[in-house]
Amino acid sequence: MISPLLTPADAIVLGNLLEDVDEGKHFVAGAAHTSNDQAVLDRLNGFTDPASKDFETTIVTSWDQKDIHLPQFLQTYFLEPYTRWAQNVVRNKTDVVFLTHTLLYLSTALPSAVYLFRRFTYVHAICHWIMIGYYSGAFTLMLHNHIHNNGVLARPYALFDRAYPYVLEPLMGHTWDSYFYHHVKHHHSEGNGPHDLSSTVRYQRDELSHFLQYVARFILLVWIELPIYFVGKKRYGLAAKTLVSELGSYAFIAVMARYRFRAALFTLIIPLVQMRIAMMVGNWGQHAFVDELEPDSNYRSSITLIDVMSNRHCFNDGYHTSHHLNPLRHWREHPAAFVKAKAQYAAQQALVFADIDYFMMTVTLLRKDYDRLARCLVPIGAQIAMTHAEKVAMLKTKTRRFTEAEIRAKFGKEH
Repeated sequence: MISPLLTPADAIVLGNLLEDVDEGKHFVAGAAHTSNDQAVLDRLNGFTDPASKDFETTIVTSWDQKDIHLPQFLQTYFLEPYTRWAQNVVRNKTDVVFLTHTLLYLSTALPSAVYLFRRFTYVHAICHWIMIGYYSGAFTLMLHNHIHNNGVLARPYALFDRAYPYVLEPLMGHTWDSYFYHHVKHHHSEGNGPHDLSSTVRYQRDELSHFLQYVARFILLVWIELPIYFVGKKRYGLAAKTLVSELGSYAFIAVMARYRFRAALFTLIIPLVQMRIAMMVGNWGQHAFVDELEPDSNYRSSITLIDVMSNRHCFNDGYHTSHHLNPLRHWREHPAAFVKAKAQYAAQQALVFADIDYFMMTVTLLRKDYDRLARCLVPIGAQIAMTHAEKVAMLKTKTRRFTEAEIRAKFGKEH
């Protein structure tokens, strides 16, 4: 059953895949698209083409544009003028939601934090903590788009576009620029390989003790390991910027804690710890399934999720394989890119799941509940013919820890 809460694009993609399962199709690389696939592609492309009758901008994450029904007065004198104005502020007409979220965070999270430093109460602090917990996932994935594309707003607003992350990052649990240096300059260069500081290949991905080691290492050591990594790559400028940025963030938190510790605890320290844990929970889920034969393949070391949390509320973060194939691909273009490359995904034995997000992927793995994971798998290509037991067995082979000998054999002797 396809959830009514999925984005329209996700509902179409999942419906297309389920039709393939019903028909028992086995795709091969280079196969021509069926007429139905082409119709699906045309519809998906129309969602992102301003010239198409199917085009929709994204204003908020919870509702699609066609489903926003305000009282006529608000529709005419607020929503429609705001949408027209915002489409000229953002870089892509699809991305009104980025401006919506930025204005929301600046008008709620920032004044709430400032007020806590002026007049602290535990009731306000707990409410602030809950609010930030709710905001931080969408903010992080908005920031993800920001760092990959050097901003999200149009050129006349470039100064504001560059400035607002520095205001919001500490409040949402990020140190200044660390996401950019670690994710763009490091993770995408290494692609979950052995030199990736957030690589999963040396861990048994369904083992709790390994997961705790993984999280602890990131929280305690990333501040120094990332600069050392850049020094090893002879990228001394990046090493210096990373270290200064990280230590500068810690110094800012320390100063604010000295000024008002309780306020700093709820507005800066707890969000930082939570975010670092959450990012490792997410990355573990994104790269838990690594192919035992070709672990360096983007198709075989990451996954695709078709679910509400990842794609509706976090800007198509579920299309992680598509993102690794092209880190600059616009977030709204991932569903069409997936369908267009569906034959290649199938030929490469890529993994697609539905009705599960990255957090629950990690939790389900650590519970060793492969039965649920197999039920969430949307089989493509040769996987369609597999029995449930065969799917379970196949998934188990892809969470196994790589030995150092296997790493040298699969990734090269320099590893």
